[in-house]
Amino acid sequence: QVQLVESGGGLVQSGGSLRLSCVASVSIFRLYAMAWYRQAPGKQRELVAGLTSGGTTTYADSVKGRFTISRDNAKNTVYLQMNSLKPEDTAVYYCNGLIGGRNYWGQGTQVTVSS
Repeated sequence: QVQLVESGGGLVQSGGSLRLSCVASVSIFRLYAMAWYRQAPGKQRELVAGLTSGGTTTYADSVKGRFTISRDNAKNTVYLQMNSLKPEDTAVYYCNGLIGGRNYWGQGTQVTVSS
């Protein structure tokens, strides 16, 4: 049973920073492609940032230059560093793990950016 547990969400003012963490309970974390998604009220879940097992990153246009995804395979953890936050970044952020065509999701962590 794969479990992904996010932490680090909260309330921050516009222009502020937060770092999200996601710890995975798997033995071969290094082989997983990891990603962060978000879902704002009334909107579809969208990809924010992705990171392959080989280190290739991808970002949504709306967060390029502000967010950075990284991973520490020794700690089974993926991070999302979010800088210069905007009110439109307000959403529930979900950690995602992909391996062998199977997707795993965390429970989500709320990020609220006040103007």
